[in-house]
Amino acid sequence: MRISFLAIGTLAMLLPVGAGAAVPDAQANRLGNDLTPIGAEKAGEGDIPAWTGGLTTVPSNVTYKVGDHLPDPFASDPIKYTVTSANAAQYDAILTEGQKALMKTYPDYKLNVYETRRSCAYPDNVYAATKNNAKVGELVGGGSGVEGAIMGFPFPIANNAFEMMWNHTLRYRSYKVTRQFAAAPVTRSGDYTLTIVQDEALFPWSDPAKKRAEELNNISLYYLANTIAPAREAGNVVLVYDALNATLNGGRQAWQYSPGTRRVRRAPNISYDNPGTNSDGLSTSDAFDGYNGALDRYDWAVIDKSPKLIAANAYKAEAAKYKDFLKPGHLNQDLIRYELHRTWNFEAKLRPSTRHVYARRVYHNDEDAWQVSAAELYDGRGQLWRVQEMQQIQRYNVPLCNAGAEVVYDLQAGRYLALAMQNEEPAVNYFADELDPSRYTPNSIRQLGVR
Repeated sequence: MRISFLAIGTLAMLLPVGAGAAVPDAQANRLGNDLTPIGAEKAGEGDIPAWTGGLTTVPSNVTYKVGDHLPDPFASDPIKYTVTSANAAQYDAILTEGQKALMKTYPDYKLNVYETRRSCAYPDNVYAATKNNAKVGELVGGGSGVEGAIMGFPFPIANNAFEMMWNHTLRYRSYKVTRQFAAAPVTRSGDYTLTIVQDEALFPWSDPAKKRAEELNNISLYYLANTIAPAREAGNVVLVYDALNATLNGGRQAWQYSPGTRRVRRAPNISYDNPGTNSDGLSTSDAFDGYNGALDRYDWAVIDKSPKLIAANAYKAEAAKYKDFLKPGHLNQDLIRYELHRTWNFEAKLRPSTRHVYARRVYHNDEDAWQVSAAELYDGRGQLWRVQEMQQIQRYNVPLCNAGAEVVYDLQAGRYLALAMQNEEPAVNYFADELDPSRYTPNSIRQLGVR
């Protein structure tokens, strides 16, 4: 295992699961000192600058009002260089295997690389909770659950790859959130039909009134998604309770309302490798948001920490019209900003006693956000099948660092799925105070789904 840079001092990530997630006070006190408050290296190196606090308020060089999409504070940055299939060998060390495969598959696929802007930042209460989590957070259930911690990132100084993925799964995304997004399965010729979804999430994990994970009744997330277009799909509603410990109470609970039957049914298939909702078979349920749900079908291991090119500060991409963004073969790469960031790179290998369509998954999580930035998904033959990309944006109006559009490229089918696009939809509301747990019941989704 190769660990790059001075990131970890204690080499805590070499400890096996169950060796003790909490770190000593001396290590926790690094947060906010040589490490950022969520555990990234503050120091810069080469083309990666030092982190100086990120964007915590609306920048002075943009005009923004509540309800607007976020203007790009880095719009004047020029392209530093472009990586293409012709010069990819020169940049081999900073490319993911997925990016290399896309360049081989699509000769016009490229990465426009800009100055690295370490803009990610979060509220002070999230930083305070994250520092406490470092001291008290623990993995349970062989890596399938979390105890002790609450709010923010459960394992800012991670011991292993399980904790790294839990940092992604439980990362701060505010407490109550509503949005409208578009999904588009794009054919080889570039044709697509947009699916429009209104979804909302209530994150008990981020409830400021809670003190420990054990207070959450094993629910980390209430999620509701209502498809509103096209007409043939309108009224299909999904409700999910995500578990904080997949080994308890049956793990994830889900229900689905179909306007065709006018019935609400339990939906245990909204998990693992079942086809994702509105994905046209191009992705799995557990690949939404980079990765979601239980970790129990894989063995997880750290590969290294190293600089990779990721889609970051993707304000320009989010401002594009769908007709300009969605192109044959791949997204319009002229609209996507790539930056060099240090990423945690780790893999999941399917356990012999379990099943999944992906036998191996490799993830690249940005150190400044802990979220999945890119991933490679391999089939049972060991062949690279699908490539994921999450386009990261600092929501400086909150503040928090989260994904914009997601894309899943199916290299074998020659198609791709673009989802979670907010380009022509209303801006995300990260302060949806009207949401209440009483809304998230099977009976409520029956009423919501009536056309």
